[in-house]
Amino acid sequence: MEKMDYWRLCDELSVVQAALLIVGIDPEEYPYVMNWEEHKRPENFSAALAALSHAILGDRLPATIRTAVETRWDSVTEASYDYDTDESDWQNTTILVEDLKVWLKGRGVKTGFFFPQTADAPDYLDPFYKNYAPKLSAAIMAWQAVNADPDLMKGKTVKQALLKWLRKNADHFGLTKDDGNPNEQGIEEIAKISNWDTKGGAPKTPG
Repeated sequence: MEKMDYWRLCDELSVVQAALLIVGIDPEEYPYVMNWEEHKRPENFSAALAALSHAILGDRLPATIRTAVETRWDSVTEASYDYDTDESDWQNTTILVEDLKVWLKGRGVKTGFFFPQTADAPDYLDPFYKNYAPKLSAAIMAWQAVNADPDLMKGKTVKQALLKWLRKNADHFGLTKDDGNPNEQGIEEIAKISNWDTKGGAPKTPG
């Protein structure tokens, strides 16, 4: 993997890290960026940070907000102590990457670090497309996933592999019931559409 790709392993990022990645910069190279004067910071970083912080404070982007801590000296006790301020600490406030992606798409951002393979993705697979059809997307993506990974079919028929993948990803396509369990009827219907091995039969023995 490239150096920047290791950041894709994170499922949660600080607001500062997210802002740097949005503008295509490795956060490892700018660990003290918040201590710099604004005109010395990387290009577009301040705009990205402002967009993220305002969205968080406006409850438009979920985050775990942490406030800054200051150290003060007590001349009476001759000891230092820490106290929380009301100022948000963007270096320690964190965002889930999945929430960040949803927010970015809502702002029209579909390329860059957080969307390495979506630039050429068809509109009908984009949840924000005006005519997006969840069941159509589920059928296509299940077909693609099982085709791309032979391990998914080890000891299973094609249909069984499709069913397993659809159950695992049911939440993404609205294929769950009110109690949170998978909608088996809907999943069965979609698996029939995605199944290219309509002859059926027992699964082949792996290896």
